[in-house]
Amino acid sequence: MNNLKVAVLRALIRLPGCRSLKEKRSRVGGLRERYGRNPQLAVTETDHHDVHDLAAWAFVGAASSSVVVEQILTEVSSELPLRVDGEVVSLTREWLT
Repeated sequence: MNNLKVAVLRALIRLPGCRSLKEKRSRVGGLRERYGRNPQLAVTETDHHDVHDLAAWAFVGAASSSVVVEQILTEVSSELPLRVDGEVVSLTREWLT
């Protein structure tokens, strides 16, 4: 039996004044590099790919313990506003297993 616990943290980020996709990548591109190093966390841009001033990202945490997943996603939630050159408009969390 698989006891893997999985949850997703979705973030919507507004990038005021962003005028190009290249600028958008420079303002939020470091998220994948920063959080993608954790083997218990998958990171991807999920929506608004062609919109300059809005970005949607998902952080999927997976571990054998829900406590570990909760700690990982809480850390992302706390750090994210400090790591992006923009405004975190919303953060939602959903348990998948």
